[in-house]
Amino acid sequence: MAQVDHYLEDEPPVANSIVVAVSAFVLDDADQVLMVRDDDIYALPSGDVEVGETMTQAVVRVVEREAGVRIEVTGLVGVYSDPRHVIAYDNGEVRQEFSVCFRGRYVSGADAVWVDQPLLPELTIHPAVRLRIQHGLDDRAEAYYS
Repeated sequence: MAQVDHYLEDEPPVANSIVVAVSAFVLDDADQVLMVRDDDIYALPSGDVEVGETMTQAVVRVVEREAGVRIEVTGLVGVYSDPRHVIAYDNGEVRQEFSVCFRGRYVSGADAVWVDQPLLPELTIHPAVRLRIQHGLDDRAEAYYS
């Protein structure tokens, strides 16, 4: 299902749903950031929470599915629920953002996309994802929330 992210726009589509999603900020031993790539757009691994699973189970599942690696959840980067961020799908659904970003530790897996931190500014990354990456890199004492 195709989607278009709208963030901080003057006249975005009006949200008609809200779904709990999770994402993961993970660094490897070389301090590279785990990313996923769709065409030329980079993002943190992310996805919806399914009925019957905890949020931490969801993020472990999502990272394994999207990035091909297993992680251990080690903390919370932040909770993101800015109503100025909506995601429009081609089926007419327009979701208000509600995403919990976890910090994770790489456990195992291969063929993942690991990005050197100095290269991040050169990549095409949605501004809302850049915010999560920055909060992850800041290694804040307390989680961010909006």
